[in-house]
Amino acid sequence: MRRLALAVVAVLALAGCSTSRDAVANDGEFTFVAPGGQTTILYDPPADRGRVTGISGESLLNPGTEVGVDDYPGQVVILNVWGSWCGPCRDEMPDLQFVQDSVEGVSVLGLDVRDSRDAAADFVRDRGLTFDSIYDSPARTLAQLSGYPRNTTPSTLVLDKQHRVAAVYLTQIRITELIPVVERLVAEPA
Repeated sequence: MRRLALAVVAVLALAGCSTSRDAVANDGEFTFVAPGGQTTILYDPPADRGRVTGISGESLLNPGTEVGVDDYPGQVVILNVWGSWCGPCRDEMPDLQFVQDSVEGVSVLGLDVRDSRDAAADFVRDRGLTFDSIYDSPARTLAQLSGYPRNTTPSTLVLDKQHRVAAVYLTQIRITELIPVVERLVAEPA
């Protein structure tokens, strides 16, 4: 009986970071499907990944300027959903800045939701963040991610060089998990 219990635990542990063909729509666009309680979802092989397109909006720090995923052609993009009001967001920002600064071929793009522009801009300046963010207070840009939960902050999507979703973190990121994923994606052929 104990062996059976251990086998079930092992299968569940492996499933926690597994991929699902249901997570990608047939037309190649990314469609998020509820992962049954998983907070980290990896999408592999690359041919099964869905592409993210049209994710852009007004820059947080440069009002009147548009910024988006397409501004980073051929780069791995970490799309991080955050708000200045979010405690775990405060904790993960130094790690995101570290990845931006130290992993070549990777760019971070924030998606600031349910926030005031002044509070969010102060948050960025106070922490010395150099990566840009889309100011998306009403979460309209976030809503363009088909099926993606609008109430999960922080959360992070890691896009490969073709801007296909390779990983989703529905919780605060852990740098020990994030760096191996982005380094693997940087090493993948374009």
